[in-house]
Formats: sequence, structure tokens, C-alpha cells
Amino acid sequence: MKKIFLSLFVLSMSLLAQDRELIPLSKTEFLYINKSGKEQVKDMTGKDFILVSVREEESDGRFYAVDRDGTVWLSGGISSGEEAKFTPSGIWKVLRKHRYYTSKAYPEEDGSNNMNYSLFFTKWGHALHEGSIDYTSHGCIHVDKSNIPSLYKWAGVGMPVLTTRHRYMYYARPDLKRIYKTQKKYGRKGRR
Repeated sequence: MKKIFLSLFVLSMSLLAQDRELIPLSKTEFLYINKSGKEQVKDMTGKDFILVSVREEESDGRFYAVDRDGTVWLSGGISSGEEAKFTPSGIWKVLRKHRYYTSKAYPEEDGSNNMNYSLFFTKWGHALHEGSIDYTSHGCIHVDKSNIPSLYKWAGVGMPVLTTRHRYMYYARPDLKRIYKTQKKYGRKGRR
């Protein structure tokens, strides 16, 4: 009887267990809620990290490269898995890098590399890699070909990768305004 009760208790707890969740509190502080619902504040001050806000109702659909001094120095649009379970929220790290890579689960018919500049961050094969940001993925995070080479070169194995379903733009906007503010003055030749 004790075994049955214990089994039912464990089963009910696993059914009630929440998915991981990561909520930005500032540019470098995050509230992390693990699968069992335990909350912990994670401070990334003094660390280089990549933050990905996946494209959902409360998020941006962008990646942010944050330098150890707390500056967002690179950002761009992304696409991710079409359902929440396909791109997991949480705190991960770059496990391995592959400049040229072909997906074993979803290979291209012509045999071409379809996951160039891969930064793998979960044991299940999730990666940030070059891909179309106009279409959803099978769970990986597609980064536009104009941004992925810089991100790939900067990121090292062991670098934290944070994925969230919440907005981060509020914290990144001041840096991004400085970085991407370009004022072009157009004029016609011969006119004063």
C-alpha cells in the first residue's frame, strides 16, 4: 500500500511539474524557475552570454549578444520551434560548435549543410544556427545569415545561452539605439 501511495505521489508531482521558465528582471538578472517549480535569481553580471527571446506572445523573437560589461553589442531576429515544447526555456551553455553541419534528423534532400554555424546548447540537439527567420524550426533557433558568423566567432564552448518566452527588448533598447543608430544624409549632386 505504501508503494502504491508513493508511486501515485511521484506521478502526481511529475504531472504538476512546470516547464522551465526564465524571466528577465534586468539586463543581467533573471528569475529562473526549474521544472519542479523552484525559483532562483540568476545574476549574469560579469559574464558574456547569449539571450534568446523566442517568438511568442510575450517575447521579441530576437537574440541578444551581451558582453561581460553588460552591453548588448549584437542583436537580430530569430525564428524558433512552432510550439513551446520544441524550443525549451532555461539556462543552458554552448556544448559544442560546428562551422558546417548537416542535420541528422532533418537533412536536406540534396545533402547540403543546413545548420551552418551551429552552436549546440542542449543534449537533445537544440542549436543556434544559420537559417531562415521567416519560417519556424523543429526546435532550433534560426539566426539570419548576416548575424550568425559574428555570433559564432564570439561564442565559445561553455558560454551561457539563456532562452526565454518573455520580452528582453526593454533592457536592450538603450544599447541597441546607440549601436544601430545610423543617420544618413541624402542629397542630390549639384544641389546645395
